[in-house]
Amino acid sequence: MDKILYTAEVTAIGGRDGAIKSSDGILDFEVHKPEAMGGKGGATNPEQLFAAAWSSCFLGAMGAVGKKDNIILQDATVTAKVSFNEEDNSFFISAALEIHVPSLSKEEAQALANKAHKVCPYSKATRGNVNVTVTAV
Repeated sequence: MDKILYTAEVTAIGGRDGAIKSSDGILDFEVHKPEAMGGKGGATNPEQLFAAAWSSCFLGAMGAVGKKDNIILQDATVTAKVSFNEEDNSFFISAALEIHVPSLSKEEAQALANKAHKVCPYSKATRGNVNVTVTAV
């Protein structure tokens, strides 16, 4: 049986031009459709929030798999680029994860990123549903 370790609760009002608030009040702000999508911008949007969550979770996964190989990732960063796409009047997201680990070679960083991509909960959740590239830079 699965063991729930934590549940985040966030309520959205007004969709892409509304607001979000977490049950603990830590998140409490407006969301707006970006100007690039015909919105007014000036606030965060679902793609930014997803990119923030995925990049931080992925870096945590890199740390977990790196720890098994005695790799310390003090200088590592993950940049998630989440795109909102349209094809044939249908919408979907795609993502690019850029991994930067100055203390490792590009090949070592890529190998670590590949391992992390297998265990990261966000990577697992999107596997087969979202076109994702994971690249050491």
